[in-house]
Amino acid sequence: MAMVKMSGVLMVVSLVVGLVSVVSAISGTATYYTPPYVPSSCYGYQNNGVMIAAASDAIWNNRAACGRRYRVTCVGATNQGVPQPCRGNGVIVKIVDYCPPGCAGTIDLSQEAFAMIADPNAGKIRIEYNQLSLSISC
Repeated sequence: MAMVKMSGVLMVVSLVVGLVSVVSAISGTATYYTPPYVPSSCYGYQNNGVMIAAASDAIWNNRAACGRRYRVTCVGATNQGVPQPCRGNGVIVKIVDYCPPGCAGTIDLSQEAFAMIADPNAGKIRIEYNQLSLSISC
C-alpha cells in the first residue's frame, strides 16, 4: 500500500515539475549565423564549440547574458517558405556573442545548433526558450 502511495506522489511531483518548466518557457524567434564563431563579444578568441548563440537586446542585458545557457525548442514557422521546419528536438546553447540592434531573432543560434532543431532553409523560426541553472553543463 505504501508503495502505491509513493508511486502516486512521484507521478504528481513529475507532472507539476513538467508543468512548471512549460510555464517558464518564453516565446521568441531564432535565426542562425555561420562560422567563424570567434572572436565573440563575450570570450574574444576563446573557442566555445558550436552549441553557442548570440543574444539580442531582449536578453543581452549589457553582457550579463554572457555564459548563460538556454534550452531552445522550435515551435513553428515564421513564414510560408518552410511551413513545418521543426525537427522535434531541443538544444542547449551557451551565449557567447551579441546580436546587435536589427537582429532578426531573440536568439541567433550557431548554424549547427539551429540545424539540430529546425530546417536551416527556414532561416527564422518561432521558439520557446528558458534559461538553465548554472549547474547544467554542455
